[in-house]
Order: sequence, then structure tokens, then C-alpha cells
Amino acid sequence: MKIYFLLITLLMFCSFNVMALHHEPQGEENTQLSNDNSSAKNEGVVVDVIDTTGYTYMELENAGGRFWIAAPTTQVKKGDRIRYVKNMTMSNFTSKTLNRTFTTLIFVTSTEIKK
Repeated sequence: MKIYFLLITLLMFCSFNVMALHHEPQGEENTQLSNDNSSAKNEGVVVDVIDTTGYTYMELENAGGRFWIAAPTTQVKKGDRIRYVKNMTMSNFTSKTLNRTFTTLIFVTSTEIKK
């Protein structure tokens, strides 16, 4: 399982152009829009935050729906509106660090706090 997690981490950081944390991409966005309305705009309001080594898990709310994302360590607080760049979506992802399984977890490459 550790190797699986390391491979996911490696893919997350190596598969896409490296972007600075809290940086919105210039020009055409490197995002994949979901058919799920709750994450279609790749943004939401933070309703829960869990920090771990290397990652910040955030539960976001958008258009009445809630969903979880995992980003490189990010300083956010409940109530912040953030925009994110999606990397990949995993179903039934188990975090051994949190001892928790997420039905759906969106891994993101960067986030930006919207003012």
C-alpha cells in the first residue's frame, strides 16, 4: 500500500506541469471539468480541513453539493472560497494516515484562495 501511495504522489507531481501553490494558471486552464455539478467550476467554500504531512484534505461545498479534495499542504480555513486545478479523481481512496476511506477524492495540483 505504501508503494501505491508513493506512486500516486509521484504521478501527481510529475504528470503535469509544476505549478506554484496558490497560483492560478496563465492562459488556458489545465483543468478537467467534471459532469458532477458540485465540482464543475473547480471551486468551492471550505467546510472542513484536515492537515497531514504533505497534504491538506478539504471538504468543499459548491452548488449545494459537498466533495473532498487533497492538495499539497495549503494554509486554508473554514469559510475560505478556493479554486483548484484538478489532477485526478480516485474512488474509494483509503488514507492510512487518516484511517479513513473517501468515496471520491479529487487530487489537485494547486489551489488559490479567492478574495
